[in-house]
Amino acid sequence: MPIPQTYKTDPYDEVAATRYRAGLIEVSALRMRNVSGPQATEFLNHLLTTDISKATTGDSHISNIVNEKGALIDDVLVYVDGPNQYRISHGGGDLDVAVEEVSGKFNVKCDRDDDVHILSLQGPVALDVLTPHTPADLGKLGYFKHTKTTLFGRDVSIARGGYSGERGYEVFCSSKDAPFLWDSILEAGKPKGVIPVSWTCLDTVRVESGLLFFPFDMPHGDTTPWEVRADWTIDLSKPDFRGKAAVAASKGKERSVISGLDVDAADAISPGAKVLSGGKEVGVVTSTCFSRHLMKSLAMAQIALPQSALGTSVEINDGGKVFKATVVRMPFYDPLRLRTHPENHAA
Repeated sequence: MPIPQTYKTDPYDEVAATRYRAGLIEVSALRMRNVSGPQATEFLNHLLTTDISKATTGDSHISNIVNEKGALIDDVLVYVDGPNQYRISHGGGDLDVAVEEVSGKFNVKCDRDDDVHILSLQGPVALDVLTPHTPADLGKLGYFKHTKTTLFGRDVSIARGGYSGERGYEVFCSSKDAPFLWDSILEAGKPKGVIPVSWTCLDTVRVESGLLFFPFDMPHGDTTPWEVRADWTIDLSKPDFRGKAAVAASKGKERSVISGLDVDAADAISPGAKVLSGGKEVGVVTSTCFSRHLMKSLAMAQIALPQSALGTSVEINDGGKVFKATVVRMPFYDPLRLRTHPENHAA
């Protein structure tokens, strides 16, 4: 079904629901592939920049895909269901193209799954809403872990994670069960103030949380992983992978790096606005929002390294209007990630 960009509700009210209660988001626009076969792990290790062999059953594994020139062409989330059994979730990048180019070299099946729907419940009451309706012990499900179980009596896979900066859970289900589960989650969450929230809300909370969106935060067209501070997704110690030599050669040659900006403005800046220093263009704004939660105009931008240090003052030219801005730490909201995985910070 169509994915709503907005609902009748105010997107800022939806943000408040997500931050203080929980919001239910339809994210089935994400595409899924099922990967299996004797060489599934070997295939993914050739395709991905990370070492998937280090992941275990029940892990959710973030990775990137680069081309032979070392440029990012997609970011993915790999769900490890068992030995040589995986699911890959991705958005608008070229995973499908890369799969077609590479899969024929391996004994592997990598089929699109157009039946799966993803319902994402994000917010501090998400755990309390789902727990009474599943036999899974979601309270013990670690961050970026997943499990197969039932929810309201229907077969699902539930993953802990999301795109909001809050503790949340993503429910993977079949298309025939999706309407029932959507309605059931909202009915169960109604006493706790759970509401449906739109992609406009999702875009606001993900910017507040400093979460990148491929390809909008990669404006070069051939952006390298180093330029989006994705060093942690590059494992140069593993055997050769697609684009490895080019990725290794591009390290230290960053044209710019993704950076956070606190903008002296009363509204959101336009993506594509120019970042200036001393009258010289030093970067471009990629993602923005006005955060009523923080009461700040926030922007992510690709900025040349000399101007990317925390505390650096720059200017933003947005269609002829010039605003002062300061390079600040990301994420803007909850910089210690206490909301998403508080157990990592327990006393």
